[in-house]
Amino acid sequence: MTKILITGAAGYVGSLLHRRLTEQFPARESSGQVVASKAASESGDPPSATYIRESEVRIVATDVAFPEMSEDREVCDITDPVSVDLLFAKHRPELVYHLASMVNPRNAEQREKAYAVDVEGSRNILDACIKYGTSRLVVTSSGAAYGYHASNPIPIREDQPLKPYTEFAYSHHKQLVEKMLGEHSATGHAPDVVVLRSGTILGESTKNQITALFEKPKVLGIRGSETPFVFIWDEDVVGALIHAGKRSGEASNTPDSARYIAPAGIYNLAGDGWLPVQEVASILKKKIRWLWPGPLKLLLGIARPLGLSQYGPEQIPFLQYRPVLDNTRLKEVFGYIPEKSSRETFELFVKAAGLV
Repeated sequence: MTKILITGAAGYVGSLLHRRLTEQFPARESSGQVVASKAASESGDPPSATYIRESEVRIVATDVAFPEMSEDREVCDITDPVSVDLLFAKHRPELVYHLASMVNPRNAEQREKAYAVDVEGSRNILDACIKYGTSRLVVTSSGAAYGYHASNPIPIREDQPLKPYTEFAYSHHKQLVEKMLGEHSATGHAPDVVVLRSGTILGESTKNQITALFEKPKVLGIRGSETPFVFIWDEDVVGALIHAGKRSGEASNTPDSARYIAPAGIYNLAGDGWLPVQEVASILKKKIRWLWPGPLKLLLGIARPLGLSQYGPEQIPFLQYRPVLDNTRLKEVFGYIPEKSSRETFELFVKAAGLV
């Protein structure tokens, strides 16, 4: 039996991935376990590119909590190495999707918690993968790993060195995790690692701090910087994750003989093209409110502690210098072509959210 583990499965992307995998491998009862079977002829892939050929698959979804429990969901706090070890000892997954992360800690206490989840939790997952023979670890990183620097090239490719960026916890933690994964990959030992650096994820139901910006009466623009947006459709994120787990031919169920279609490595995950803020405003049929970064940082530094804003001054560089991801390597090396461009993704979101 092949076992797939998803961390962060109660989150936005994790829940979409879990749903897609359970649809691909519909569950049936077998000896008290939830398993799934899918023959190569039913997979929709050519015979040379089957996900797992004529094998049983068990999907284990884990997170610190779920809205409701089911047989394939297990609660696990990845910041606790003992809990992680017990989870892996029980299931011994061949393929692990590590999606758990904290995006926006609001204060020092939350930043410590975010570090525990993002960095220490990732270390616990990696250690367990090594110990229990996982063949592939797929990790969702972010374009934020490049840091928000005025010197970032447009577009930015995967061979661009990651410049230290500690002001924004999410960006800093992604850098630390990628450094950890890179050091492991350099050993040549299992598991091999796929890192997906995603752009801004949007879909029909996306609702977060970034989408809230598009709901304002005017589109916010920062004077002196007109960095474009890149978007990736949430279903394309799931598609890329599943592609990372596809095996070729008659791969057996032993980790040592697992052969994956997509090579291990780091890949930018974004739709084709990008949207300047003027184009974003045009699609939304709104005007742009241009502000200077200095006064805005000062204002947010006062407003958020008072509960008057969900945004903090550390987020202004995102509006100024967000990385504009080049997806050439994703398409030509990894082998996944996003279904929707950045513009198509944004237009889908805008229509679904009723913003026009």
